[in-house]
Amino acid sequence: MVQYDPLSLFDEEINRRDVPALKTHPMVVGLNGENLFAAGVADMDFMAPPPVLEAMQKRLDHGVFGYEAMPAGLIAALMRWLQNQHDWEVPKDHILTSPNILTALAMAASLFTEVGDAVIVQPPVFFDFFDVLNENHREIVQNPLIFDQGHYRMDFEDLENKASHPKTKMIYLCNPHNPVGRVWREQELRTLGDICSRHGVLVVSDEMHGDLVFTDFKYKSFAALGPEYAANCITCISPAKTFNIASCCSAFTLIADEDKRKAFQVENSRLSVNKNNPFANVAMKAAYSSGAPWLEAVISYLESNVEMVRDALGNIPGIELVEPEGTFLLWIDFSGLELGLDELYAFLRKQAKWSVTRGHSFGKEGKGFARVNIACTRAKLETALSSLELAVGRLHS
Repeated sequence: MVQYDPLSLFDEEINRRDVPALKTHPMVVGLNGENLFAAGVADMDFMAPPPVLEAMQKRLDHGVFGYEAMPAGLIAALMRWLQNQHDWEVPKDHILTSPNILTALAMAASLFTEVGDAVIVQPPVFFDFFDVLNENHREIVQNPLIFDQGHYRMDFEDLENKASHPKTKMIYLCNPHNPVGRVWREQELRTLGDICSRHGVLVVSDEMHGDLVFTDFKYKSFAALGPEYAANCITCISPAKTFNIASCCSAFTLIADEDKRKAFQVENSRLSVNKNNPFANVAMKAAYSSGAPWLEAVISYLESNVEMVRDALGNIPGIELVEPEGTFLLWIDFSGLELGLDELYAFLRKQAKWSVTRGHSFGKEGKGFARVNIACTRAKLETALSSLELAVGRLHS
């Protein structure tokens, strides 16, 4: 099997501003944001895997970009990936395509709840959960995670209480969790699943980051817990984060229950969201077929970046790292700086030169925190950490 040297692959600085990358765009970093550490958007600064680039180049060289059917072998490649990487056997007929995970989340809410029904979320959590539910006129019921001695866990007593309400029909699960970096353990998922089953609450699981798990941890899909759990679940996955191909790939919705699957198929057709993009087709097939060595190198590089952040923050008073178990997004507690909400983010932008995702965007539980993307070169990260340390020093002096 091919092996990659993480340093040779990921130490190269690539100017994201050469293309209209969202991460470095003025709509994200603001005007005059060219010199900021752009750490607010959840993609990597690394080139896609060589097999993906080669497959896309070959498709480009063909030169004809008419309508395409699903390419032979894409679903089989996905099935092999899930089996080999996660010991998860998914029948072919359970797999549907989707333009992206947010589309699948919105369709699930639209199909299996009514206007005014309640959907549980577990903040601090991916902010688009709130947007999707608000735009579909669903009531949001919050089951906040418990933050205890620097570690997050689920509040199952509160979950039981809120799941038991007659209006509660669904929960959006984030597994692994964005932004706090938890990789939920099998027993945690089973407890959540048992509560939801008792009260007729459908689990819709966003598992976008499932491949990006650090060495000492293991991702377990909710649906892989067993047939009874899969029957009460809609699983949303995509190679977008795993292989840094968010702008040229789609997603998959895995549904074991036949009636729910048919409902999704009908809705896919009704909304005409079942078309294919030729570059997404070849990129995903190549990634799932040949991307494992590259992913191994990425995780190694990210783990070293986490270590760099951990060491640096150990010398900066008032800032604490919430230890991550997966993803390339760090959840950092700045509350020890004792700055007001607007003061904190003004300090990070103007003094530390950091552009981050504000913690309260993920719910009020995120006040005083920030989500920071560390999928960048070590040189860039080292510069950013030095800038932060100097800024905090000036603040304290």
